[in-house]
Amino acid sequence: MKLRKIVEFIDQTLNLSAFPGDSSLNGLQVEGRSSVSSVALAVDACQRAIQRSVGSGADLLIVHHGLFWGGNQPITGIMAKRLGALLQNGISLYAAHLPLDCHPEIGNNAQLARLLHLDGTEPFGDYHGIRIGLAGNLPRPLKVRSFSARLRKLLNAPSRNFEFGRSEIRKLGIVSGGGASLVKSAAEEGLDALLTGETAHSAYHIAREYRINLFCAGHYATETLGVKALGSLLRERFGLQTRFLDIPTGL
Repeated sequence: MKLRKIVEFIDQTLNLSAFPGDSSLNGLQVEGRSSVSSVALAVDACQRAIQRSVGSGADLLIVHHGLFWGGNQPITGIMAKRLGALLQNGISLYAAHLPLDCHPEIGNNAQLARLLHLDGTEPFGDYHGIRIGLAGNLPRPLKVRSFSARLRKLLNAPSRNFEFGRSEIRKLGIVSGGGASLVKSAAEEGLDALLTGETAHSAYHIAREYRINLFCAGHYATETLGVKALGSLLRERFGLQTRFLDIPTGL
């Protein structure tokens, strides 16, 4: 399959043009071979992901966190090593940040909502004019500790909890990755809890004073689902070999 066709399909599916405020350079970041038969997917465009892509014979590496952020960057140090390994092995790199968080079907937040069987989901949480997350209702109310145990089982990762709200959770907001800054919005919209990836120092007092529960299940763990879902979509649509590279950070 031609790389150009795959890139066009992902660009359109994720609607990249709708996210002009994203600091990530979304889309094709590095062009390698013109034909693709095998795709590797990872959360981060780190050296380990690149080397494992080389070892697996991948033609294309798709990540959530790419190499280029916020303007010009010097091609030195680890950036030179990463780019060199991609170019020397003819591997293309595609990155999708906010577009993959927000997609209503294969996005990180949509996939988390699906795992938790949320009902009546609606967009939630403003970020640079975009409703970045989702909010909905659990099928039945869960005690805080029961919900935490369920998260641990579903994501295979511990959750750091700030239990400042109701003892039972029904209305839940979801913002994958670094969404702790939206805890105030969650409280103002009457949610019982916010589920995100990693916490922030300032979020502690805001959650406490607004009396809302905050669950931080890991930046990495909450952002593996989107690239996995995108890989499944590419496999179904184009018959490509896809492989998820699990490289957890513990954060």
